[in-house]
Amino acid sequence: MTVPTTIDAAGWLSKYLEGPDADGDMVRAMLKTFVDTLMSAEATAMCGAGFGERSDERVNSRNGYRDREWDTRTGTVELAIPKLRQGSYFPDWLLVPRRRAEQALVAVICQAYVEGVSTRRLDDLVKAMGIEGISRSQVSRMAVDLDAKVAEFRHRPLDDGPYRYLWIDALTQKVREGGRVVNVSVVIATAVNAEGRREIIGFDIFTAETTDAWTEFLRGLVERGLSGVELVISDAHGGIKAAIAAVLGGASWQRCRTHFMANLASRVSKGDWPMVATLVRSIFEQPDRDATWDQLGVVVDKLTEAGFIDQAMFVLDAADDILAFSAFPVEHWPKIRSNNPQERLNKEIRRRTDVVGIFPNRAAVIRLVGALLAEQSDEWAITKRYMGSESLKTARIDNRSEHDPRPAMAVTAG
Repeated sequence: MTVPTTIDAAGWLSKYLEGPDADGDMVRAMLKTFVDTLMSAEATAMCGAGFGERSDERVNSRNGYRDREWDTRTGTVELAIPKLRQGSYFPDWLLVPRRRAEQALVAVICQAYVEGVSTRRLDDLVKAMGIEGISRSQVSRMAVDLDAKVAEFRHRPLDDGPYRYLWIDALTQKVREGGRVVNVSVVIATAVNAEGRREIIGFDIFTAETTDAWTEFLRGLVERGLSGVELVISDAHGGIKAAIAAVLGGASWQRCRTHFMANLASRVSKGDWPMVATLVRSIFEQPDRDATWDQLGVVVDKLTEAGFIDQAMFVLDAADDILAFSAFPVEHWPKIRSNNPQERLNKEIRRRTDVVGIFPNRAAVIRLVGALLAEQSDEWAITKRYMGSESLKTARIDNRSEHDPRPAMAVTAG
């Protein structure tokens, strides 16, 4: 028996779920009705006859339903999957395999169990992740498959350049090594490719953020195809500046504004910080290069007059580092004068890794973080461009404003 159809129902459903209006109870109800109809039609085709229909062509019959939750962008839908008296039916066109990040979390659970984590802690971890009913053999198979996918992601060619802007940051994770818990640094590099899309181009684990470690990391990116870098945005920790100069000689360095403000805040009393912070932030809110450098002079003068001489000199000494973005097209400033994109990415990673707490080994860190980064990079590849591809072809402007006020300010601040 053949069930007639005039549309590619599965294809239509997949497209609909990706749409911007997939939200609300009505949509979920419609999806449930539509999917139930599709599954019933497939079960009917497998049986050779409709539900309750007498037919010589019947080769099987229904045997009730089994409930299954289906997580969609519109929320969780309760599905009723038809059961057969002989064999089984599963809508593999609909219920895709587990997401890579979930696979990674399951693999971490498995490894934690092997390393001797208590059963109670393991159960808490499973519940926190919302994962149930996974056997050890399933976890093992998933881990092997996931490791291969993460390795492919880590070592893929970087052939979508030039990568004009590059963000680099590190976050700390706890790992068991040699019978003790140690801190390691997970370093992540994000860039804007020639199409104007963000792309996670690399990540690794450092024992310590030394110049040698950073240099090796950047050289690895270059060997995979990283090219055309004009500006690197990062914090000022360790030997990263030396590594950038050694490997990406033609690139400027932009000090992460978030870290800079945190460093400045440590030099100001809590009561005075709102005023100082408001003044310094005004430097980054100017419409063009000359106004930005002029405002730097105004802010330093005001801080000096208010008695914040050390703080004024701290801002002045960091001028080249925090205003490196001013040498680039103004339309790019909202994206490159801070490290916020990388900070948001780090926050999401921490949200997921905090569930684990202490990783059993470095491989588990790579597995989980790699899966999360691969998913994020995939999402960026299909979402709105981060920058216009045409604007990325704009020539870089001069490094220094003709209104650079620092010589006069050096006298004033002294």
